[in-house]
Amino acid sequence: MTESSRGVRLGVDVGQVRVGVARSDPHGVLATPLVTLARDLTAEPDAVPADMAELAALVAEHEAVEVVVGLPVNLAGQHGPAARNVKAYADRLAGVIAPVPVTLTDERMSTVVASRRLAERGVRGKRQRAVVDQAAAVEILQSWLDAQRRRTR
Repeated sequence: MTESSRGVRLGVDVGQVRVGVARSDPHGVLATPLVTLARDLTAEPDAVPADMAELAALVAEHEAVEVVVGLPVNLAGQHGPAARNVKAYADRLAGVIAPVPVTLTDERMSTVVASRRLAERGVRGKRQRAVVDQAAAVEILQSWLDAQRRRTR
């Protein structure tokens, strides 16, 4: 990463019910789990949903320079309903946290990989559901950070 691109990034896994959030260190090397937020699906169209308000607060608290949102592209590389839903979420979030940029990144297998890694560590059932969104956010952000580092070598 270049000197100018240093700073904390937040990784976001947008689900139907929950939003998993991870954060990077300021050097952009390691992603760690942060929190799982409940999706606010009851907000009025002109109001900021509670989960986005909480994300905005996390951006401020961690002085994030960018938010990386996982885009669920299907295995054929197509954008289905889930991808359109996430893109709409990211667009709305960008308006809430501007001028901090929101970047979409392919997260094709993040939840699958996160679930498998948690299971390998013996985390299953209810305990896994509680943390899988954060773990998926870590997968999304870590793969994005790794790609950025490879690009600047």
